[in-house]
Amino acid sequence: MSGTSVLSQTHLFSLPNNPPQSSELNAKFNEQGWLSLLKRCKSMEEFKQLHARILKLGLFWDSFCGSNLAATCALSRWGSMEYACSIFRQIEEPGSFDYNILIRGNVNHMNLEEALLLYVEMLESGIQPDNFTYPFVLKACSLLGALKEGVQIHGHVFKAGLEGNVFVQNGLINMYGKFGTIKHACAVFEQMDEKSVASWSSIIGVHASAEMWKECLMFLGDMSGEGRHRAEESILVSALSACTHLGSPYLGRCIHGILLRNFSELNVVVKTSLIDMYVKCGNLEKGLCVFQNMAVKNRYSYTVMISGLAIHGRGKEALRVFSEMLEEGLAPDDVVYVGVLSACSHAGLVNEGLQCFNRMQLDHKIKPTVQHYGCMVDLMGRAGMLKEAYDLIKSMPTKPNDVVWRSLLSACKVHLNLEIGEIAAENIFKLNQHNPGDYLVLANMYARAQKWVDVARIRTEMAEKHLVQTAGFSFVEANRKVYKFVSQDKSQPQCDTIYDMIHQMEWQLKFEGYNPDMSQVLLDVDEEEKRHRLKYHSQKLAIAFALIQTSEGSPIRISRNLRMCNDCHTYTKFISVIYEREITVRDRNRFHHFKDGTCSCKDYW
Repeated sequence: MSGTSVLSQTHLFSLPNNPPQSSELNAKFNEQGWLSLLKRCKSMEEFKQLHARILKLGLFWDSFCGSNLAATCALSRWGSMEYACSIFRQIEEPGSFDYNILIRGNVNHMNLEEALLLYVEMLESGIQPDNFTYPFVLKACSLLGALKEGVQIHGHVFKAGLEGNVFVQNGLINMYGKFGTIKHACAVFEQMDEKSVASWSSIIGVHASAEMWKECLMFLGDMSGEGRHRAEESILVSALSACTHLGSPYLGRCIHGILLRNFSELNVVVKTSLIDMYVKCGNLEKGLCVFQNMAVKNRYSYTVMISGLAIHGRGKEALRVFSEMLEEGLAPDDVVYVGVLSACSHAGLVNEGLQCFNRMQLDHKIKPTVQHYGCMVDLMGRAGMLKEAYDLIKSMPTKPNDVVWRSLLSACKVHLNLEIGEIAAENIFKLNQHNPGDYLVLANMYARAQKWVDVARIRTEMAEKHLVQTAGFSFVEANRKVYKFVSQDKSQPQCDTIYDMIHQMEWQLKFEGYNPDMSQVLLDVDEEEKRHRLKYHSQKLAIAFALIQTSEGSPIRISRNLRMCNDCHTYTKFISVIYEREITVRDRNRFHHFKDGTCSCKDYW
């Protein structure tokens, strides 16, 4: 629509030499629909033409007219904040509506400091902020990282008597959540008399941002228990993320059911979140089903599916999906290639990985990042090509980071190459001296080589730097709940029953030929102490608990925060045969599917 067509309805008016002050003319122009014309503007050119006509008719000085002009210019997709501010400055007595519009527009355009200055000006002008002012002022504080100012504005909220307003409370929850002050966000939420869907969305989103996944699901349960609000897609996407990180496929399936019952069509973002949840909760086939039934797929959908196949060790399928993506005409980016190279690494597809690495640079003109080099080092390292991996690091055009060297160190641990491992560790410590896991890997390598003096030296260095490794733990789902176990755990109410089950399992394992791998206990202790420590690893306790709590023949799903040790891997293969269970374990690196005494990783991880 051209500017001329927008103004065609004003042809009845002649342009006076002097701006008329008649309210009758104002009314007549309103009758012709000047406000309607304002709403129909689709560009700054059209807007400026209408603005000029209003000025010539002398209607701008009507506060209603000026306010609407400023609002349209500030909030329209095609608008200009600079032009909107110039209109605002011509309003003789701007009110709270005018200030709110300018504050909101500046926040939307990321002119955050200007938004706060307008708020200060508003206060100095004696204009009382209202419930439309504070949400955007608080958002400006959040985006600026201005917690101190945000707390001060919270005080202003109390002085204004708006501490009970739901819009302001939602703004406070989001602000405190942005700064990670979860306690304050929860305090505001708990004080709310009336919680809207936006309130629940805010508090769930706050906990999701802080990776407090169990709390996300608890709040969703509380919201459902109230029975007053239907969960929005954004809430359910946060809940799906919680299920993904907790490894809770049952709850994930429930949320999928809620989505299907309440929304006629799920968008690409929601479906991609479903794929991510299923593949990371161990149900790869369901994730593939959702993916294959998507009418529209974007690059992110393909990336999630490729990465999901990678962590399940299905490298060749990942490459097939990548080929489908290219056939669809979607250009890969650096993130997609990280997933592709990771898939090759987990499946031991060395030649394919090298081909993809070259294709990325030659065909798609993507310059390798540190992440891509890290994937290649991991690929070579897993395959035992430690010298080649080390040579690749030395040939990198950019300086390798600690992650790249850590991949090499991990490979050296697996393949028992202390010489290159020491080089990798030395380079890691130059870049990052505060990761306790690096020291422990090196100490464990010394322990495997029975170099106890070096073990003591590394552990002393850790103590002097006050470095403490996060304890290993395992999550397991049973009876629609998620339970956490740590090694030697005696905190569970059913501790005695679980330990009795461990004894029964060990008795059965002896008949199947299982022998504990004492080399996994990297301490200078006697054989009996090593056997005792191996016996109560967190994964074994989780399996014992699941065998007690779940029905015969049902699958067991476990997620761990650390890489699975060789002994737990062998142990779980035997248990899958003895108790005729499918056991899925997700460790820090990938999924392992145990069935009939074998693992999907084919002992390559």
